[in-house]
Amino acid sequence: MFWNLPNSLTMARIILIPVFVGIFYAQPHYLSLHLANVLATSVFGLAAITDWLDGYYARKLNLTSAFGAFLDPVADKLMVAAALIVLVEFERVGAIVALIIIGREIAISALREWMAGEGHSSSVGVAMIGKVKTAVQMVAILFLLYWDKLDLAVLGKVETKIIGHVLIDIAAFLTLLSMAYYMKAALPKLKAK
Repeated sequence: MFWNLPNSLTMARIILIPVFVGIFYAQPHYLSLHLANVLATSVFGLAAITDWLDGYYARKLNLTSAFGAFLDPVADKLMVAAALIVLVEFERVGAIVALIIIGREIAISALREWMAGEGHSSSVGVAMIGKVKTAVQMVAILFLLYWDKLDLAVLGKVETKIIGHVLIDIAAFLTLLSMAYYMKAALPKLKAK
């Protein structure tokens, strides 16, 4: 089934990308910086939740499909790339960090595509380090999008800028580490060619 629930959630994530980007360009003319931060963080958070939900429902309802397997990682990479580009433009993330993360996504996607064509897709399947990298990256992006002091009753004022920068640096390190892991896993197949 082409338009099942998981695929619809993935498409919703893709549709949220221009909404998310547009929020930042609506300020200062239509939105205050604070409101733009809150709205963009909320939209990105909603998109991240749909990422989890589409996988959950695909497995739970046995609605996996070749189209969904193709579209889901594309939606993830588009969402992260759009967020990083906006964050670079608004000087919240350095271009080098964004290039490391986006470059790794392109390189590993190409590697996976090539390995699948060679019949070795399981050699570069998603590993735990990739999942940890993604989780840290998503949380970092949320903090960097919010960019204001977060007032938490238990912790008091939390500096999202500092937490976001620390987490995005950790995500960049994990990005390089996971790329090395996937390249090492693919190396025997690459040497055989």
